[in-house]
Amino acid sequence: MREPSRRRRMLVLAICCTSLLMVSLDSTVLNVALPSMRRELGASVSGMQWTVDAYTVVLASLLILAGSTADRIGRRRVFAAGLVLFTAGSLLCSLAPGLHWLVPFRMVQAAGGSMLNPVAMSIITNTFTEPRERARAIGAWGAVAGLSMAAGPVIGGLLVESAGWRSIFWVNLPVGLLGLALTLRYVPESRAERPRRPDPVGQLLVIGLLGSVTYGIIEAPALGWRSPVILGCALLAVASLTGLLRYEPRRPDPLIDPRFFRSAPFSGATVIAVSAFAALSGFLFLNTLFLQDVRGLDALHAGLFMLPMAALAFVCSLLSGLLVASRGPRLPLVLAGAATAASGLMFAAFSAAASYPLMFTGYALFGIGVGLVNAPVTNTAVSGMPRAQAGVAAAIASTSRQTGATLGVAVIGAVLAAGVAGGADGTGLSDPALFAAAAAPAWWIITACGLAVLAVGLVTSGRWARETALRTARRLERAAA
Repeated sequence: MREPSRRRRMLVLAICCTSLLMVSLDSTVLNVALPSMRRELGASVSGMQWTVDAYTVVLASLLILAGSTADRIGRRRVFAAGLVLFTAGSLLCSLAPGLHWLVPFRMVQAAGGSMLNPVAMSIITNTFTEPRERARAIGAWGAVAGLSMAAGPVIGGLLVESAGWRSIFWVNLPVGLLGLALTLRYVPESRAERPRRPDPVGQLLVIGLLGSVTYGIIEAPALGWRSPVILGCALLAVASLTGLLRYEPRRPDPLIDPRFFRSAPFSGATVIAVSAFAALSGFLFLNTLFLQDVRGLDALHAGLFMLPMAALAFVCSLLSGLLVASRGPRLPLVLAGAATAASGLMFAAFSAAASYPLMFTGYALFGIGVGLVNAPVTNTAVSGMPRAQAGVAAAIASTSRQTGATLGVAVIGAVLAAGVAGGADGTGLSDPALFAAAAAPAWWIITACGLAVLAVGLVTSGRWARETALRTARRLERAAA
């Protein structure tokens, strides 16, 4: 097939980045809207967790399936289907009459979103074949994620204050329809030379693992850690994980190829993605409640408060792509981990939330950390793999992000819910002293996530790690021959 022109390649990149912007904005805009949704729908802390985690659990569960299916039947076809489903899910969310309708409609959205980001990354990887040009394209991809963070809180605040929380879903409708038209017109079709066979058992095991862990963590504060339901979730999670470890290596085309994890950089990118995005989702969830329910800010001013973090995330996403292209992933990973850990430490040990200068410094440090981490994770995950398996590798990286986002909201929300239980308003969110005491363990969790990014980034970005990646790539290519 003839190599597309540079103009065509840049247009394909723009279309793929638009899909990322739509999906990423949906997450950051939603966080700002949570307090308004809670008040209108009468939701508890766990109800707010489910509006976020119903989306991320489904997304994480289906990303690998979407990536492998796209490699098999055509990436443009799956990408276009994802745009249709995500746009339809957004329309349904905007019409939801209550929380029990909103949560399943968010799951419809997630099913569409699972077909967008990993498939878009696979399209980019197969469009930009020269390594340095691909690194720059992935850097642009990371910058768009940073842009969504910068724009999301402000756009969300404006929409919520002017038209209500339902309007945050309306913005997806014109963007999704435009993206669909441009995809059908300009994105070339591509697929793997040797299609991978479906793995329904592996898919069910992944859903069982992620769903049981998330449900158990979110509902445990209300039901009790020793309740039969929570113990049943723990048993299901252990059984699902055991099944994956025993079943997948025996499959000729496993949903999650265990051979990928022989590459230290790929394994490291997976752990880093889980840690970094657990910190990010927990940070956004915690701060949204703090700024609006404790500080009493409206949605717009809460978004403006987080703007220093978001703006630095955008700038550092651009810088990170350049650093990865010129110097490799180690420096941005180390800086990302150090900045994230320092931010968490300021809130955990120095009560940064009680002082505006310290709070904004903590926000700025967190923005630097989250901005620097995305490009090296994505580049490391896909660069060492054969192009025929780019969709699966990109999907595993995206799954790691969404798994981290799911765990971040579940764990930090559960810690917060347990700490504020019994407050005067029924949730304890309006009691500053109670909220601060409940949030302290959550900030230590975010600090630990930053330290994990730092340590794993150091270990998996040196010479030994690169050699394992080369050996893994050769084995995969020989197996595919």
